Amino acid sequence: MAFTFAAFCYLIALIAIAFCIFFAIFTVICIDELRTDYKNPIEQCRNLNQLILPEYGIHLVFTVLFVLSVQMGAVIWNLPLLAYHIHRYMNRPVMTGPGIYDPTTIMNQDHLSKAYREGWVKLGFYLISFFYYLYALIYTLVTTS
Repeated sequence: MAFTFAAFCYLIALIAIAFCIFFAIFTVICIDELRTDYKNPIEQCRNLNQLILPEYGIHLVFTVLFVLSVQMGAVIWNLPLLAYHIHRYMNRPVMTGPGIYDPTTIMNQDHLSKAYREGWVKLGFYLISFFYYLYALIYTLVTTS
């Protein structure tokens, strides 16, 4: 049993995906609070926008690690979401700071339901990824001699 660079990448991805799961859960909770008019949209969007670049950066870092370690299954699994993140950030509303949530348009029912659905889909993706990376880490550790 040897600890290779691929195993290291999967270990980093497991830790990073735990943060992404937290970000997705926080996003779903914040959007739900907006749907029920429990919180101020300006403050909620400010809180959500602070997490966008760290989430996207974390996802980019461990995808690049998978490319460097030639783990093509993990790369192919992550490329659609990475492309979506890039597309979403490039087509964001015009704002003064970083982020994708605009307080003036977030209360529109279409934007709100899209953001809510996006949060749940990302949460599902990250949960499936967590178990895939856990399996791949164990498989890599066991098969490497």
